Amino acid sequence: MSLQQAANLGISLFEDANIIERKPNDSDERISQIINAAYRQVLGNSYIMSSERLVNAESRFRNGQLSVRDFVRAIANSDLYRQRFFEPSPRYRFTELNFKHLLGRTPENQEEMRYHSDILDTLGYEADIDAYLDSDEYSEAYGDNIVPYYRGYKTDNNRTMVEFTHLFAMLRGAASSDSNKSPVIHKSVLTQTPLSVIPPSGGAAGAGWAFQDTPLTSATRQGVGAGDDGKIYRVEVTGYRAKVYNSFPKYRRPNKVYMVPFNKLFQLYQTIHKQGASVASVTPVN
Repeated sequence: MSLQQAANLGISLFEDANIIERKPNDSDERISQIINAAYRQVLGNSYIMSSERLVNAESRFRNGQLSVRDFVRAIANSDLYRQRFFEPSPRYRFTELNFKHLLGRTPENQEEMRYHSDILDTLGYEADIDAYLDSDEYSEAYGDNIVPYYRGYKTDNNRTMVEFTHLFAMLRGAASSDSNKSPVIHKSVLTQTPLSVIPPSGGAAGAGWAFQDTPLTSATRQGVGAGDDGKIYRVEVTGYRAKVYNSFPKYRRPNKVYMVPFNKLFQLYQTIHKQGASVASVTPVN
């Protein structure tokens, strides 16, 4: 399901993108497009110079000796990927990026991050990359011939509101890259805490943004409906249609606000999407 505020959230490029799949008898031009799309996805939208391209792997891919999955593996195992994301980054930043680049989502919880950390420690780098690419999840999502794409912000089975908000911290617009060397969501993954979903580049109130960040970021044990941990979240929703006239245009601004405890977020998220609306922002409230 697409998001009504995809442009303001900085993901409209990915909402509109078609699935890129290699098929028999693809033209040379199409194969070049697939190769470039694989570089763009696996390298996190980073610029790649001609001298850095994997000439041998590209040639084998063009000749049909490598599948898309094999070519993705070649990029992830290359010195190029290691030098950009593994060597300069802390362990958990590298894991965050692997989930984003190879599975198109953020890690669900601490157990997933620890699992890959253990593989790195015991079996090594290439075994960790294989654990992503040879997983049932990768096979079901992409198979052998689809270029991985970002899917963690879409409604899906067994996905929570927490993951939905985490991807917006990792993915913001076509100009974004993964040059940051510090973990972005590690702490929030460990505590299973949603992050505030805000416009990718700020903006004054009334300047066209659908929603603004809130300075109220601390937890509280006050307020009706707070959970056992005292945290309440403000969820702004947009895209509701008129009940009678289906052709009535969708509102551009959030037109409903919910105040819910953490343990009700996922239930609300499901309800919102069943009603055909979209989440505009999620922010902790004092």
